[in-house]
Amino acid sequence: MQICVVGVGYVGLVTSACLAEAGNHVVCVDNDRAKIAGLKEGIIPIYEPGLTEIVQRNEKLGRLHFTTDLKEGLDHCLVIFLAVGTPSAPDGSSDISAVLSVAETIAENIDEYRVIATKSTVPVGTHRRVTDLIRSKTNVPFDYVSNPEFLKEGAAVDDFMRPDRIIIGTTSPSARAIMKQVYGPFMRRQNRIRFMDAASAEMTKYAANTMLATRISFINEISALCEKLGADIELVRQGLGSDSRIGSAFLFPGVGFGGSCFPKDIRALIHTGAEQGVEMKIAKSVQSANLDQHERFAKRIIDYYHDRQDQTILAVWGLAFKAGTDDVRESPALYCIRKMLDYNMKIRAYDPEAAGPATSALDGAIQIVQNGYDALDGADALVIFTDWQEFRNPDFETIAQKLKDPVIFDGRNLYDLDVVGEAGIEYHSVGRPSVFRSQALNVNGDESMTRYC
Repeated sequence: MQICVVGVGYVGLVTSACLAEAGNHVVCVDNDRAKIAGLKEGIIPIYEPGLTEIVQRNEKLGRLHFTTDLKEGLDHCLVIFLAVGTPSAPDGSSDISAVLSVAETIAENIDEYRVIATKSTVPVGTHRRVTDLIRSKTNVPFDYVSNPEFLKEGAAVDDFMRPDRIIIGTTSPSARAIMKQVYGPFMRRQNRIRFMDAASAEMTKYAANTMLATRISFINEISALCEKLGADIELVRQGLGSDSRIGSAFLFPGVGFGGSCFPKDIRALIHTGAEQGVEMKIAKSVQSANLDQHERFAKRIIDYYHDRQDQTILAVWGLAFKAGTDDVRESPALYCIRKMLDYNMKIRAYDPEAAGPATSALDGAIQIVQNGYDALDGADALVIFTDWQEFRNPDFETIAQKLKDPVIFDGRNLYDLDVVGEAGIEYHSVGRPSVFRSQALNVNGDESMTRYC
């Protein structure tokens, strides 16, 4: 099948590459000339495991083509995917101007039937606006489809190839048949396509992301109470997750959520509710609880170094909002780091993929190192923000030796309390008892003693 994908950002590039991998001929269109030139040279603008290999292989095989000419992309294709950005406007709504602009250009350039499928996250009702806009510009028949993406950064290729579900919003039998053919190669084991009307498809995207964010904020709020009462959030989480009605997904306590989806989509849902006279109380609470979690973790570190923040050096592991990506948009790490910089604390950071984007976002205010252990030399503490796999089983003896004071603030609860304590490291995590190391003298001489509180 001939397919055009407009917008070669995160969603568009993954979509294009995976569709080409299934044997389709895909033309990718973007108005960013530098990005398109780089892609033609095999330079992938984002980090996503497995994506580089798929893009390069399919471009070499002639199934993946990049251009800045939208008309070229529209020629001979049957399905047009819209994957352009829909950033937050100042009032919290989603800015769909790029979607409308592309839709107008499509209307002016198609000369036979097309299926126009929107993968961008757009407010409920966008299907009507786009349909009306295209109809006002052309008499050529077309069908509009709402086809929201559900890709996790860091696992997007696998999510596309083996999806939990495919949501297709259309009432057109022709469009349903064509979209079923598009996604057929990814449904060999089980048909997980869910057909519905376009408005319901648009709402499903917002509802799904807000529900997942709600679970994260809920467990984080419980973790704050655990810290006050001496309970262990990890044991509480296991107890919750063992209930089949609840399950364990998205119930991992931490420093809070970030990224390009959850914060933006929650803002948009709140705004949509306000427009319709429906106050989205739960969404507002989720938003507030997440900000509180960022603040709580940053304050814990800042208060620990009370009256000597400007003399404090912190080693930071992890800058991306989550592991498996170089995305730092609304990253909890950057939020907390900005707070620390306000107190003149010095930051020496390492991230396997996100160092460049983080440095740009922070205007070069932090020092970047090429190895996690290099960040530790002479630092007062290690702060962990991102749960990269390489951080999960470090050399605690080396950490204790390199740090000026062996202290870890862990925003992802990566380590066993006993293991860290036995290494002689003071350890503060989220929703669990802190581990302190004190020196006690007995008849045998100096003996280290770990205590929990």
